[in-house]
Amino acid sequence: MFDLERWQEIFDTIRKNKLRTFLTGVSVASGIFILVILLGFGQGMQNGISYEFEQDATTIVEVWPGVTSKEYKGLNPGRSIQLRNDNYETANSLFGEEIEYKSPLIFVRNVSVNYGKEALVYGVRGISYDYTFIDNARLHEGRFLNYQDIISTGKVALIGKKIKDDVFQDVESPLGEFINISGVLFKIVGVFDEREEREEERIYIPVTTAQKVFNGGDRISNISYTLPKVENFDQAVAQAVTFKENLRSYLQQAHTVAPDDTSAIQVWSALEEAKRYFSLIGNIKFFFWFVGICTIIAGVVGVSNIMLIVVKERTREIGIRKALGAKPWSIILMILHEAIFVTAISGFAGLIFSMAILEIVGPHVQVDYVVNPSVNFNVALATVFVLIIAGTIAGFFPAWRAAHIHTIDALRDE
Repeated sequence: MFDLERWQEIFDTIRKNKLRTFLTGVSVASGIFILVILLGFGQGMQNGISYEFEQDATTIVEVWPGVTSKEYKGLNPGRSIQLRNDNYETANSLFGEEIEYKSPLIFVRNVSVNYGKEALVYGVRGISYDYTFIDNARLHEGRFLNYQDIISTGKVALIGKKIKDDVFQDVESPLGEFINISGVLFKIVGVFDEREEREEERIYIPVTTAQKVFNGGDRISNISYTLPKVENFDQAVAQAVTFKENLRSYLQQAHTVAPDDTSAIQVWSALEEAKRYFSLIGNIKFFFWFVGICTIIAGVVGVSNIMLIVVKERTREIGIRKALGAKPWSIILMILHEAIFVTAISGFAGLIFSMAILEIVGPHVQVDYVVNPSVNFNVALATVFVLIIAGTIAGFFPAWRAAHIHTIDALRDE
Protein backbone atom coordinates (compact mmCIF):
# COMPACT_ATOMS: atom_id res chain seq x y z
CA MET A 1 0.00 0.00 0.00
CA PHE A 2 1.30 3.44 -0.94
CA ASP A 3 2.04 5.43 2.23
CA LEU A 4 2.03 9.13 1.22
CA GLU A 5 3.08 10.34 4.66
CA ARG A 6 6.04 7.98 4.73
CA TRP A 7 7.23 9.15 1.30
CA GLN A 8 6.81 12.77 2.37
CA GLU A 9 8.98 12.04 5.41
CA ILE A 10 11.64 10.51 3.17
CA PHE A 11 11.64 13.52 0.85
CA ASP A 12 11.90 15.87 3.84
CA THR A 13 14.90 13.91 5.08
CA ILE A 14 16.57 14.14 1.66
CA ARG A 15 15.91 17.87 1.53
CA LYS A 16 17.45 18.34 4.99
CA ASN A 17 20.48 16.30 4.00
CA LYS A 18 20.91 18.35 0.86
CA LEU A 19 20.89 21.56 2.87
CA ARG A 20 23.37 20.19 5.38
CA THR A 21 25.56 18.84 2.57
CA PHE A 22 25.44 22.18 0.78
CA LEU A 23 26.40 24.10 3.94
CA THR A 24 29.22 21.64 4.64
CA GLY A 25 30.44 22.04 1.05
CA VAL A 26 30.40 25.82 1.43
CA SER A 27 32.44 25.50 4.62
CA VAL A 28 35.03 23.28 2.91
CA ALA A 29 35.17 25.49 -0.21
CA SER A 30 35.58 28.63 1.90
CA GLY A 31 38.44 26.96 3.78
CA ILE A 32 40.36 26.32 0.54
CA PHE A 33 39.39 29.76 -0.78
CA ILE A 34 40.65 31.54 2.36
CA LEU A 35 43.87 29.51 2.44
CA VAL A 36 44.71 30.20 -1.23
CA ILE A 37 43.88 33.92 -0.95
CA LEU A 38 45.98 34.24 2.21
CA LEU A 39 48.90 32.40 0.61
CA GLY A 40 48.56 34.62 -2.45
CA PHE A 41 48.60 37.72 -0.27
CA GLY A 42 51.69 36.41 1.54
CA GLN A 43 53.45 35.89 -1.80
CA GLY A 44 52.34 39.37 -2.86
CA MET A 45 54.00 40.82 0.24
CA GLN A 46 57.19 38.91 -0.56
CA ASN A 47 57.06 40.21 -4.14
CA GLY A 48 56.56 43.73 -2.84
CA ILE A 49 59.50 43.55 -0.45
CA SER A 50 61.72 42.11 -3.22
CA TYR A 51 60.57 44.90 -5.56
CA GLU A 52 61.45 47.57 -3.00
CA PHE A 53 64.94 46.19 -2.47
CA GLU A 54 65.59 45.61 -6.18
CA GLN A 55 65.27 49.34 -6.84
CA ASP A 56 68.84 49.65 -5.60
CA ALA A 57 71.60 47.07 -5.77
CA THR A 58 70.72 44.25 -3.39
CA THR A 59 74.18 44.20 -1.79
CA ILE A 60 74.33 47.93 -1.12
CA VAL A 61 75.92 49.23 2.08
CA GLU A 62 75.49 52.92 2.89
CA VAL A 63 77.32 55.08 5.42
CA TRP A 64 76.30 58.48 6.74
CA PRO A 65 77.50 60.52 9.73
CA GLY A 66 75.56 61.32 12.85
CA VAL A 67 76.17 62.85 16.25
CA THR A 68 78.13 61.25 19.08
CA SER A 69 76.08 60.19 22.07
CA LYS A 70 78.88 59.19 24.45
CA GLU A 71 82.01 60.75 25.93
CA TYR A 72 85.18 59.16 24.61
CA LYS A 73 88.86 59.93 25.19
CA GLY A 74 88.07 63.31 26.70
CA LEU A 75 85.72 64.35 23.90
CA ASN A 76 82.20 65.35 24.89
CA PRO A 77 79.06 63.82 23.42
CA GLY A 78 77.07 65.83 20.89
CA ARG A 79 79.88 66.17 18.33
CA SER A 80 78.75 66.15 14.69
CA ILE A 81 80.76 63.73 12.57
CA GLN A 82 81.84 64.82 9.09
CA LEU A 83 82.97 62.29 6.51
CA ARG A 84 85.83 63.42 4.26
CA ASN A 85 87.65 62.31 1.13
CA ASP A 86 90.41 60.77 3.23
CA ASN A 87 87.87 58.48 4.96
CA TYR A 88 86.56 57.35 1.59
CA GLU A 89 90.01 56.71 0.10
CA THR A 90 91.34 54.92 3.20
CA ALA A 91 88.26 52.69 3.40
CA ASN A 92 88.69 51.80 -0.27
CA SER A 93 92.32 50.91 0.40
CA LEU A 94 91.51 48.79 3.46
CA PHE A 95 88.52 46.93 2.03
CA GLY A 96 89.07 47.21 -1.71
CA GLU A 97 88.97 43.44 -2.31
CA GLU A 98 85.55 43.22 -0.67
CA ILE A 99 83.99 46.02 -2.74
CA GLU A 100 82.26 45.79 -6.12
CA TYR A 101 81.19 49.42 -6.70
CA LYS A 102 81.87 52.50 -4.60
CA SER A 103 80.92 56.16 -4.63
CA PRO A 104 80.91 59.17 -2.33
CA LEU A 105 77.75 61.26 -2.34
CA ILE A 106 77.31 64.97 -1.74
CA PHE A 107 73.97 66.71 -1.26
CA VAL A 108 74.46 70.08 -2.93
CA ARG A 109 72.30 72.42 -0.87
CA ASN A 110 71.34 76.09 -1.05
CA VAL A 111 71.72 76.34 -4.81
CA SER A 112 69.36 77.63 -7.47
CA VAL A 113 68.72 75.63 -10.63
CA ASN A 114 67.47 77.22 -13.85
CA TYR A 115 66.87 76.21 -17.44
CA GLY A 116 66.63 79.39 -19.44
CA LYS A 117 64.16 81.56 -17.55
CA GLU A 118 62.51 78.60 -15.83
CA ALA A 119 63.40 77.90 -12.20
CA LEU A 120 63.72 74.20 -11.36
CA VAL A 121 63.10 72.66 -7.94
CA TYR A 122 65.05 69.43 -8.23
CA GLY A 123 67.74 68.09 -5.91
CA VAL A 124 71.39 68.26 -6.99
CA ARG A 125 73.81 65.54 -5.92
CA GLY A 126 77.50 65.02 -6.51
CA ILE A 127 78.43 61.41 -7.30
CA SER A 128 81.24 59.30 -8.70
CA TYR A 129 80.97 57.26 -11.90
CA ASP A 130 80.06 54.06 -10.03
CA TYR A 131 76.99 55.50 -8.35
CA THR A 132 74.52 54.82 -11.14
CA PHE A 133 75.33 51.08 -10.84
CA ILE A 134 74.84 51.24 -7.08
CA ASP A 135 71.51 53.02 -7.55
CA ASN A 136 70.42 50.54 -10.26
CA ALA A 137 69.62 53.43 -12.58
CA ARG A 138 68.88 52.60 -16.21
CA LEU A 139 70.20 54.73 -19.04
CA HIS A 140 67.36 56.29 -21.02
CA GLU A 141 69.53 58.23 -23.46
CA GLY A 142 73.02 59.70 -23.67
CA ARG A 143 75.58 58.39 -21.20
CA PHE A 144 76.32 58.10 -17.50
CA LEU A 145 79.01 60.14 -15.77
CA ASN A 146 82.44 58.59 -16.34
CA TYR A 147 85.94 58.56 -14.90
CA GLN A 148 87.08 61.46 -17.08
CA ASP A 149 84.25 63.64 -15.76
CA ILE A 150 85.44 63.00 -12.21
CA ILE A 151 89.17 63.63 -12.65
CA SER A 152 88.61 66.72 -14.84
CA THR A 153 85.91 68.18 -12.56
CA GLY A 154 83.71 68.36 -15.65
CA LYS A 155 80.70 70.64 -15.68
CA VAL A 156 78.32 67.97 -16.94
CA ALA A 157 75.01 66.74 -15.58
CA LEU A 158 72.87 63.61 -15.62
CA ILE A 159 69.14 64.18 -15.20
CA GLY A 160 66.17 61.92 -14.39
CA LYS A 161 63.57 61.07 -17.01
CA LYS A 162 60.86 62.93 -15.08
CA ILE A 163 62.91 66.13 -15.35
CA LYS A 164 63.19 65.54 -19.09
CA ASP A 165 59.42 65.05 -19.40
CA ASP A 166 58.58 68.06 -17.21
CA VAL A 167 61.13 70.62 -18.42
CA PHE A 168 62.38 69.70 -21.89
CA GLN A 169 59.10 69.19 -23.71
CA ASP A 170 59.91 71.80 -26.34
CA VAL A 171 63.19 70.23 -27.46
CA GLU A 172 63.74 66.96 -29.27
CA SER A 173 66.31 65.85 -26.69
CA PRO A 174 67.78 67.46 -23.57
CA LEU A 175 71.24 66.16 -24.51
CA GLY A 176 73.55 69.09 -25.13
CA GLU A 177 71.25 71.54 -23.35
CA PHE A 178 72.62 73.56 -20.44
CA ILE A 179 71.20 74.05 -16.95
CA ASN A 180 72.36 76.85 -14.68
CA ILE A 181 73.24 75.82 -11.13
CA SER A 182 73.90 78.94 -9.06
CA GLY A 183 75.51 80.76 -11.98
CA VAL A 184 77.49 77.78 -13.32
CA LEU A 185 76.44 76.16 -16.60
CA PHE A 186 76.29 72.36 -16.72
CA LYS A 187 75.88 70.48 -19.99
CA ILE A 188 73.38 67.61 -19.93
CA VAL A 189 75.08 64.43 -21.15
CA GLY A 190 72.56 61.76 -20.13
CA VAL A 191 69.07 60.89 -18.95
CA PHE A 192 68.36 58.03 -16.54
CA ASP A 193 65.17 56.39 -15.34
CA GLU A 194 64.25 54.65 -12.10
CA ARG A 195 61.43 52.43 -10.93
CA GLU A 196 60.15 55.18 -8.66
CA GLU A 197 59.31 58.52 -10.21
CA ARG A 198 60.51 60.50 -7.18
CA GLU A 199 64.05 59.18 -7.75
CA GLU A 200 63.96 60.67 -11.26
CA GLU A 201 63.66 64.16 -9.75
CA ARG A 202 67.43 64.36 -9.29
CA ILE A 203 70.32 66.01 -11.06
CA TYR A 204 73.67 64.28 -10.76
CA ILE A 205 76.99 66.09 -11.27
CA PRO A 206 80.58 64.86 -10.70
CA VAL A 207 81.45 64.76 -7.00
CA THR A 208 84.73 66.57 -7.59
CA THR A 209 82.90 69.39 -9.37
CA ALA A 210 80.38 69.62 -6.52
CA GLN A 211 83.21 69.99 -3.99
CA LYS A 212 85.22 72.50 -6.02
CA VAL A 213 82.50 74.72 -7.46
CA PHE A 214 80.13 74.83 -4.49
CA ASN A 215 82.72 75.17 -1.70
CA GLY A 216 82.39 71.60 -0.57
CA GLY A 217 86.06 71.30 0.32
CA ASP A 218 86.78 67.65 1.00
CA ARG A 219 83.49 67.03 2.77
CA ILE A 220 81.28 64.03 1.90
CA SER A 221 77.63 63.56 2.85
CA ASN A 222 77.35 59.78 2.37
CA ILE A 223 79.37 56.85 1.08
CA SER A 224 77.76 54.00 -0.86
CA TYR A 225 79.18 50.57 -1.62
CA THR A 226 78.04 47.35 -3.20
CA LEU A 227 79.60 43.99 -2.39
CA PRO A 228 80.26 41.14 -4.83
CA LYS A 229 77.25 38.85 -5.19
CA VAL A 230 77.36 35.29 -3.85
CA GLU A 231 74.91 32.50 -4.62
CA ASN A 232 73.90 31.73 -1.04
CA PHE A 233 71.69 34.36 0.64
CA ASP A 234 72.96 33.58 4.15
CA GLN A 235 76.57 33.90 2.96
CA ALA A 236 75.72 37.23 1.36
CA VAL A 237 74.20 38.48 4.63
CA ALA A 238 77.22 37.27 6.62
CA GLN A 239 79.53 39.02 4.13
CA ALA A 240 77.56 42.26 4.45
CA VAL A 241 77.56 42.11 8.27
CA THR A 242 81.33 41.56 8.40
CA PHE A 243 82.01 44.39 5.94
CA LYS A 244 79.61 46.68 7.77
CA GLU A 245 81.19 46.09 11.16
CA ASN A 246 84.76 46.47 9.84
CA LEU A 247 83.85 49.69 8.06
CA ARG A 248 82.11 51.08 11.14
CA SER A 249 85.09 50.15 13.30
CA TYR A 250 87.52 51.99 11.00
CA LEU A 251 85.36 55.12 10.86
CA GLN A 252 84.88 55.13 14.63
CA GLN A 253 88.64 55.01 15.13
CA ALA A 254 89.22 57.70 12.50
CA HIS A 255 86.77 60.07 14.20
CA THR A 256 87.55 59.10 17.81
CA VAL A 257 84.16 57.62 18.52
CA ALA A 258 83.39 55.13 21.30
CA PRO A 259 83.06 51.56 19.93
CA ASP A 260 79.59 51.22 21.44
CA ASP A 261 78.35 54.60 20.18
CA THR A 262 75.94 53.54 17.43
CA SER A 263 74.57 57.01 16.66
CA ALA A 264 77.82 58.66 15.50
CA ILE A 265 78.42 56.50 12.41
CA GLN A 266 75.37 55.02 10.72
CA VAL A 267 76.00 52.01 8.50
CA TRP A 268 73.04 50.40 6.71
CA SER A 269 73.03 47.11 4.82
CA ALA A 270 70.25 46.27 2.36
CA LEU A 271 70.80 42.54 2.84
CA GLU A 272 70.38 42.75 6.61
CA GLU A 273 67.21 44.74 6.14
CA ALA A 274 65.98 42.25 3.54
CA LYS A 275 66.63 39.35 5.92
CA ARG A 276 64.55 41.01 8.62
CA TYR A 277 61.69 41.64 6.20
CA PHE A 278 61.81 38.13 4.75
CA SER A 279 61.82 36.65 8.26
CA LEU A 280 58.73 38.73 9.02
CA ILE A 281 57.11 37.57 5.77
CA GLY A 282 57.91 33.96 6.72
CA ASN A 283 56.15 34.40 10.05
CA ILE A 284 53.16 36.02 8.34
CA LYS A 285 52.97 33.14 5.84
CA PHE A 286 53.08 30.65 8.72
CA PHE A 287 50.21 32.51 10.36
CA PHE A 288 48.26 32.46 7.08
CA TRP A 289 48.81 28.70 6.77
CA PHE A 290 47.60 28.26 10.36
CA VAL A 291 44.43 30.29 9.77
CA GLY A 292 43.72 28.53 6.46
CA ILE A 293 44.32 25.04 7.85
CA CYS A 294 42.10 25.77 10.87
CA THR A 295 39.36 26.83 8.46
CA ILE A 296 39.82 23.63 6.46
CA ILE A 297 39.76 21.52 9.63
CA ALA A 298 36.44 23.17 10.53
CA GLY A 299 35.15 22.09 7.11
CA VAL A 300 36.44 18.54 7.57
CA VAL A 301 34.75 18.34 10.97
CA GLY A 302 31.60 19.47 9.21
CA VAL A 303 31.99 16.59 6.73
CA SER A 304 32.33 14.14 9.61
CA ASN A 305 29.23 15.56 11.29
CA ILE A 306 27.13 15.42 8.14
CA MET A 307 28.19 11.82 7.60
CA LEU A 308 27.12 10.97 11.15
CA ILE A 309 23.74 12.53 10.45
CA VAL A 310 23.49 10.69 7.13
CA VAL A 311 24.28 7.38 8.85
CA LYS A 312 21.73 8.07 11.57
CA GLU A 313 18.99 8.97 9.09
CA ARG A 314 19.79 6.04 6.81
CA THR A 315 20.12 3.44 9.58
CA ARG A 316 17.00 1.56 8.50
CA GLU A 317 18.16 1.61 4.85
CA ILE A 318 21.53 0.25 5.95
CA GLY A 319 19.76 -2.50 7.89
CA ILE A 320 17.77 -3.49 4.81
CA ARG A 321 20.93 -3.55 2.68
CA LYS A 322 22.66 -5.78 5.22
CA ALA A 323 19.62 -8.06 5.43
CA LEU A 324 19.80 -8.43 1.65
CA GLY A 325 23.44 -9.51 1.91
CA ALA A 326 25.40 -6.27 1.56
CA LYS A 327 28.97 -6.64 2.77
CA PRO A 328 30.39 -4.25 5.41
CA TRP A 329 32.81 -2.75 2.89
CA SER A 330 29.99 -1.93 0.48
CA ILE A 331 28.29 0.00 3.29
CA ILE A 332 31.56 1.79 4.08
CA LEU A 333 32.14 2.68 0.42
CA MET A 334 28.58 3.97 0.10
CA ILE A 335 29.17 6.48 2.90
CA LEU A 336 32.73 7.30 1.79
CA HIS A 337 31.56 8.12 -1.73
CA GLU A 338 29.44 10.92 -0.37
CA ALA A 339 32.22 12.22 1.89
CA ILE A 340 34.73 12.17 -0.99
CA PHE A 341 32.23 13.78 -3.34
CA VAL A 342 31.51 16.64 -0.93
CA THR A 343 35.15 17.39 -0.17
CA ALA A 344 36.34 16.99 -3.79
CA ILE A 345 33.64 19.16 -5.37
CA SER A 346 33.86 21.77 -2.62
CA GLY A 347 37.67 21.76 -2.56
CA PHE A 348 38.03 22.18 -6.32
CA ALA A 349 35.30 24.84 -6.37
CA GLY A 350 37.16 26.85 -3.72
CA LEU A 351 40.46 26.32 -5.56
CA ILE A 352 39.14 27.38 -8.97
CA PHE A 353 37.36 30.44 -7.57
CA SER A 354 40.35 31.64 -5.54
CA MET A 355 42.86 31.00 -8.35
CA ALA A 356 40.60 32.85 -10.80
CA ILE A 357 40.46 35.89 -8.49
CA LEU A 358 44.24 35.90 -8.04
CA GLU A 359 44.78 35.46 -11.78
CA ILE A 360 42.43 38.31 -12.71
CA VAL A 361 43.02 40.76 -9.88
CA GLY A 362 46.59 39.87 -8.82
CA PRO A 363 48.54 41.47 -11.70
CA HIS A 364 46.76 44.78 -11.08
CA VAL A 365 47.62 44.92 -7.36
CA GLN A 366 50.64 47.17 -6.85
CA VAL A 367 50.34 48.91 -3.51
CA ASP A 368 53.14 49.56 -1.03
CA TYR A 369 54.88 46.27 -0.20
CA VAL A 370 52.24 44.15 -1.97
CA VAL A 371 52.83 43.35 -5.65
CA ASN A 372 51.02 40.77 -7.82
CA PRO A 373 49.67 38.38 -5.14
CA SER A 374 49.83 34.84 -6.51
CA VAL A 375 50.19 31.27 -5.34
CA ASN A 376 51.97 28.22 -6.69
CA PHE A 377 49.27 26.14 -8.40
CA ASN A 378 50.96 22.85 -7.45
CA VAL A 379 50.92 23.83 -3.76
CA ALA A 380 47.25 24.80 -3.95
CA LEU A 381 46.34 21.59 -5.82
CA ALA A 382 48.26 19.48 -3.30
CA THR A 383 46.28 21.20 -0.54
CA VAL A 384 43.01 20.14 -2.19
CA PHE A 385 44.16 16.51 -2.41
CA VAL A 386 45.20 16.59 1.24
CA LEU A 387 41.73 17.97 1.98
CA ILE A 388 40.10 15.10 0.07
CA ILE A 389 42.20 12.58 2.02
CA ALA A 390 41.23 14.31 5.28
CA GLY A 391 37.57 14.27 4.20
CA THR A 392 37.86 10.56 3.42
CA ILE A 393 39.29 9.88 6.86
CA ALA A 394 36.58 12.05 8.42
CA GLY A 395 33.91 10.06 6.60
CA PHE A 396 35.49 6.69 7.37
CA PHE A 397 34.58 6.59 11.05
CA PRO A 398 30.84 7.22 10.53
CA ALA A 399 31.01 4.69 7.67
CA TRP A 400 32.72 2.13 9.92
CA ARG A 401 30.04 2.70 12.55
CA ALA A 402 27.32 2.22 9.92
CA ALA A 403 28.90 -1.02 8.68
CA HIS A 404 28.93 -2.50 12.18
CA ILE A 405 25.36 -1.70 13.18
CA HIS A 406 23.53 -4.94 14.00
CA THR A 407 21.01 -5.73 11.29
CA ILE A 408 18.14 -6.24 13.75
CA ASP A 409 18.85 -2.93 15.55
CA ALA A 410 19.03 -1.13 12.19
CA LEU A 411 15.70 -2.58 11.02
CA ARG A 412 14.04 -1.52 14.28
CA ASP A 413 15.26 2.08 13.90
CA GLU A 414 12.56 4.67 13.22
